[in-house]
Amino acid sequence: MPEADRRLRTDAPDATNGVGEGKNGRNIKRRDNMSYKEQLDLDRIPAHVAIIMDGNGRWAKQRGRERSYGHQAGAETVHVIAEEAARLGVKYLTLYTFSTENWGRPAEEVTALMGLLFDSIEEETFMKNNIRFRVIGDTEKLPDYVQDRLNACIDHTDCNSGMTLVLALSYSSRWEIAEAGKQLAQAVKEGEVKVEDIDSHVFAQYLATNFMPDPDLLIRTGGELRLSNYLLWQCAYSELYFCDTYWPDFREEEFCKALCDFQKRERRFGKTSEQIG
Repeated sequence: MPEADRRLRTDAPDATNGVGEGKNGRNIKRRDNMSYKEQLDLDRIPAHVAIIMDGNGRWAKQRGRERSYGHQAGAETVHVIAEEAARLGVKYLTLYTFSTENWGRPAEEVTALMGLLFDSIEEETFMKNNIRFRVIGDTEKLPDYVQDRLNACIDHTDCNSGMTLVLALSYSSRWEIAEAGKQLAQAVKEGEVKVEDIDSHVFAQYLATNFMPDPDLLIRTGGELRLSNYLLWQCAYSELYFCDTYWPDFREEEFCKALCDFQKRERRFGKTSEQIG
């Protein structure tokens, strides 16, 4: 069975009963009244977790508020999940924050998002949790004041040795792959790389994510079942987890629930169970 078919889509969260009905009829339950965090094997925490943070606008609409209200609530969730991931021992947390396609949204929403991005970058949180900050994407399209804030935070957290928090900003996977192709073609033209030496490992060195491993687990909140042009190359063998929870409501226990499900998966990478046993 292809790895993508082994994904889990849970029902809307119910923090009181701890039960989610899987798409294939599986239930992910709390065991003996233990929280999902208590069930985690801390020696098997995924090194790299990527998240598509979806549902801010719909969360706000349910409450009769503007989309910007949902984005503000979602920004708070970023801090909550980043701190929890760092505590649990995740090495890389990559968040799909703003896609290249998002530039097509109404101008007032884009402006509000850029302002929120500027305001939500809190170096104090990164330093307190020993988090290093990085960004991937076509950041030259971002307003200068946002670029300056991002670069300052990258510089100031560069010596931190804990988790690396990566924001995918003005990012899309097709953009990234096309840019990598251009850079590799230029390297061939200049004699730095031979055509016969090009393979997937060489190509990956030209991707924006060349400083970190591929995601072990990709989480998408908000109920949609697609990757939306996010880390397509890197997620070739990632475990996929989909839940109906809107991002502003995605808190520590929901995150731990996704990690618990990950730890139940058998990752074969094209091999048989006997080969990896």
